[in-house]
Amino acid sequence: MDEKIDSKEIGEGRKGGINPKVFIIGLPLFIVQLVVVYFITGNFLLSRMEKQLLSQADKEETENVSHDKKTDKKKKKKGAEEATGNFIFTVDDIIINPAGTNGNKLMLISVGFGVETDQEAKVLKEKEVLLKDIVINTVSGKTLDELRQTGYKDTLKAEFSKLISDKIPEVEISNVMFSKYIFQ
Repeated sequence: MDEKIDSKEIGEGRKGGINPKVFIIGLPLFIVQLVVVYFITGNFLLSRMEKQLLSQADKEETENVSHDKKTDKKKKKKGAEEATGNFIFTVDDIIINPAGTNGNKLMLISVGFGVETDQEAKVLKEKEVLLKDIVINTVSGKTLDELRQTGYKDTLKAEFSKLISDKIPEVEISNVMFSKYIFQ
């Protein structure tokens, strides 16, 4: 009845278990790494991205202002009566899949809508989701070949104006401008 337990049998029983040193040393090291990555991402990378986005937005804004000044000068010289609008409401950075691309091609578009009064700009701000829907549905129904044609932007501008006047009759769009019209 007295069986002797061999020391080899004891050693074989421990081989399948988890070493407690992994938990004692490894888990705190893993947590420290997570905290360091979170700190670096939160403080350095995100602040750099914010600065880049703000500087890019400032550049676009100054480009739009300088473009508007040039346009105003040209219109004054020509005596044109078309209004650009005193207020511009923008819908920025909409990513769209054009028709027939099966999601393989993307388009980035930012659109500005010129209106005459501050009240109309406030109405557009309130209906921003509707504006985005109009832009997305209109552009996503067009093929890539149509969108790449040189004069097609004017067609889109006219479509946007008509659709907005149909869906938001209290706002009169005086001009539609593209600040981004980029294909992937």
